[in-house]
Amino acid sequence: MGPPRSKKRRPTFRRLLKTSGVKLENKLKNRQMKQQNVAKKQRKEQKKLRQAVKDAAIRTPRPLETYRKRPEEEEDEEEFLESLPTDMMEDDDLQQMTAMARQASFITRDLSSCGPVHGGKKRSSEVVRSYEKVPRKMARTEEKEVIHLLPIKDKRGVIPQSVERVVKKQQQEEEEEEEEAADEPDELENEEEPESIAELTAEQQEQLRVQKINQKKLLIASLGSAIISDPFGNIKRVKELRGMLMESDPCVAVTVRKLVMVSLMEIFKDIAPTYRIRPLTPAEKAAKVKKETQQLREFEEGLVSQYKFYLEDLEQTIKDWKQKKKKRSQAVGFQSYRGLAEVAIRCLCDLLLALPHFNFHNNIVVVLVPLMNDPVRQVSDMCCDAFRKLFQQDKVGVASLATVRVVSGLVKNLNYNVRPEVLRTLLSLRIKEVEMKKDIEATAPKKKFMNNKEKKIKLHTETLNIVFLIYFRILKKAQKSVLLPVVLEGLANFAHLINLEFFDDLLNVLQSLIQSGDVTNRESLHCIQTVFTILSGQGDVLNIDPLTFYSQLYKMLLRLHAGAPNDDIIIVLRCLNAMLTRRRKQVTLQRAMAFVKRLSTLSLHVLPNASVGILAANRAAMHSFPKCDFLLDNEVQGSGFYLPELDEPEHCHAQNTALWELHTLMRHYHPTVRQFAVHLCQGAPSEGSAALGLELSRRSPVDLFGDYSVKDMTFKPPVAPPGTKKKDRFTAGATLLDAELQRRAQSVLTAAEDRQLDFTATHTPSQH
Repeated sequence: MGPPRSKKRRPTFRRLLKTSGVKLENKLKNRQMKQQNVAKKQRKEQKKLRQAVKDAAIRTPRPLETYRKRPEEEEDEEEFLESLPTDMMEDDDLQQMTAMARQASFITRDLSSCGPVHGGKKRSSEVVRSYEKVPRKMARTEEKEVIHLLPIKDKRGVIPQSVERVVKKQQQEEEEEEEEAADEPDELENEEEPESIAELTAEQQEQLRVQKINQKKLLIASLGSAIISDPFGNIKRVKELRGMLMESDPCVAVTVRKLVMVSLMEIFKDIAPTYRIRPLTPAEKAAKVKKETQQLREFEEGLVSQYKFYLEDLEQTIKDWKQKKKKRSQAVGFQSYRGLAEVAIRCLCDLLLALPHFNFHNNIVVVLVPLMNDPVRQVSDMCCDAFRKLFQQDKVGVASLATVRVVSGLVKNLNYNVRPEVLRTLLSLRIKEVEMKKDIEATAPKKKFMNNKEKKIKLHTETLNIVFLIYFRILKKAQKSVLLPVVLEGLANFAHLINLEFFDDLLNVLQSLIQSGDVTNRESLHCIQTVFTILSGQGDVLNIDPLTFYSQLYKMLLRLHAGAPNDDIIIVLRCLNAMLTRRRKQVTLQRAMAFVKRLSTLSLHVLPNASVGILAANRAAMHSFPKCDFLLDNEVQGSGFYLPELDEPEHCHAQNTALWELHTLMRHYHPTVRQFAVHLCQGAPSEGSAALGLELSRRSPVDLFGDYSVKDMTFKPPVAPPGTKKKDRFTAGATLLDAELQRRAQSVLTAAEDRQLDFTATHTPSQH
């Protein structure tokens, strides 16, 4: 028998190919990692070299990094230096090496070239290219130029090599030097300026200031243009531009800081992406990605970092103004703090509206919400307007929810001592639909994922719950606060979205407020609007007869302001729509006719736009209650007589009167009022010659009130200009009807022409 077979399985050809492929792939990955490490190390070294070049122009040369050695390493180095044979070197050589080591060229060496001698094969072309990035000229001399050579390395360290040679300046070099001088501020000249500024006149100082500001403007413009043109490659220049926020020159510090704030704000609005940048996980950082992906990650990381620092600078500026903190450098005085803070607040407001999706948006909200209650009216209005616009343009609801949460905390912490404008901004919330039927949703199977509409409704529901929490707290604890009118207006605005659980308690609170007599007419109207908005919506299932609220509104109609501030009429028109039109099945005819009669009386002494709105409301009531045409007949429809001074609409016997006010309104100076009066006198027909046009019939009373408003000193329809007919003039000739009078006039005119005046004769007084 032959030798036994080996139990070890021989690899197949396919397995060998697979193994070789894995080895090749591993070798390629290792080579790429080495190249990335080398490139990263070179970038760090080049960054240090550039910083060293900037410092070397004005400061004493010093090494880039100083490494602290251990005690035993220092002892070993001293023993090694003492053991060196110094007799092999001349004293001149030692002095020359020491002088060369102290020169600035030692700082600007390329450390990447200090590799082993036998590593020439592995050295790539990038190392050679890096030498071209090193500036060839450190000190600006007119006659000599230093040429940096490759350094020499021995046991003691790296020794730089350089050679000086005489060159003649060319025009191209001069242009480069001028560009470098424009890009980098000359600190040596700034040090000499304070001594000479005191000797200049006021006009010369102003000219010098304007010159400096223009230079700073050019620098800001160049940096901004570079960043916007190539954000990925020049994101690091944002740091250089942000450093100008610390401008130390007292004569231009305030102006330069304001310009930089606004410029950075516009830059971030332009280069910020349309998504939120999240931090990378450790696994994502360790994973290998493409070059483009790595470049994008570096850009996003730098953008978020610089944006964060910029927001911190703006916040610190505002804090310095509020605390009146004195800086060590007296570049900015106390009187300039408010101007800088206002610019910083305006920048934050613009970023709040322009980048609601980007990072640190909630931080901006936290900074600006307390400023809505600032005692400075300009600052408060600026912040309130910004949040009002944010609510109006927020279609998703994330930013609105974050803002409402901060507002709720602010109102609670200040014990409801806030300005009404803070809560008035909540009226601009875009909330149209919320989750109402919670019981049905609780029994329904829950979905793992929600679509965009469901997410939006959930956010709106949570936002509205916080808003109602603010309102109910004020109604419960601060009824006599200045916030009560805004709270009642907000309840009236969002009443159709209130949950049924709060209806009973809310109706009791509103009724007690009206009956207390401590509220104004406008606040009472908001209470009535809230009640009827609830009852005309979800509250229609409640068996409640709000007769008290009908009487309150009927009583208040003749007490409304009839002059320019007639905004209360808008609330009345909304209440009438909810009380009469929507609830026509629950309203008696006697009550409807009483309201129509009193509204007609009210239309006589209000402005034209209010008269148009009230007559439009009467038209809607007559369509809802057709038997109101009894008021157009002079005959009595029942027993008794009309009691106009009685404030109970059910018992004033309105059926025994007529709408004589319409005949007076038919002679009104406003054409639309006359048109409505004629239309109502004929029974408000929908068809025929007396019917209204589409422009008036399809508009609601509230819309007509706004269309014919005279707030802007405009009249609708516009008044026709006066005619251009020329006046008759008297002409010479037979223009008088009486012939004798014409003859006498003609004789007088001719006598005056023939008479010659003697100016030489003098008048002598008579002798007495």
